[in-house]
Amino acid sequence: MEQLALFAAAGQSKGLPGHLLDYRPALFTDRESNSLLNMLVAQTPWKQTIQKLWEKEYLTPRLTCWYGETERIADTLPWTAELRGIREKVEKLAGVQFNSVLLNYYRDGNDSVAWHSDKESIMGSQPMIASVSFGEVRSFDIRSKTDHSEKYSIRLEHGSFLLMKAGLQEHWEHRIAKSNKPMKARINLTFRLVI
Repeated sequence: MEQLALFAAAGQSKGLPGHLLDYRPALFTDRESNSLLNMLVAQTPWKQTIQKLWEKEYLTPRLTCWYGETERIADTLPWTAELRGIREKVEKLAGVQFNSVLLNYYRDGNDSVAWHSDKESIMGSQPMIASVSFGEVRSFDIRSKTDHSEKYSIRLEHGSFLLMKAGLQEHWEHRIAKSNKPMKARINLTFRLVI
């Protein structure tokens, strides 16, 4: 992957648009993060879904699982005590009450998510999405939908928090790119308010 920018000490690339993103390293201690990572890898009933793209079907290059209290998403599981605890910390920083969380399991550098924006109608027109990462540091890239040369990257560190604010999904795309480097497991939790 091309180098998008020089990273600041906190893991953000230079000039990151603060009105769209709020990044905080170490929301969870290393000890908490290690424990949660191991528990989530072992106890989550992971699934690999199929996506259709240009009339062809592909296995999604990561594993996922939904939790929450919404009937709008099929196969949503009830909150666990650990996920409720994570949600409480996230809601205090985000200032939003979330009713669902999508867990993404990136098993190694081959697992990824392509350029996209989360504009599902079930989240309203200006969704705010809070993200927590455990495990391997991966780069979260964003680019403007109208000018792909306007792009930034954030190193999502073990135990970190990222808030995608209102307006980001409308005007920007994001991804976690594949990597040729050897990488360990990473779990990302994206908290959402499904309406």
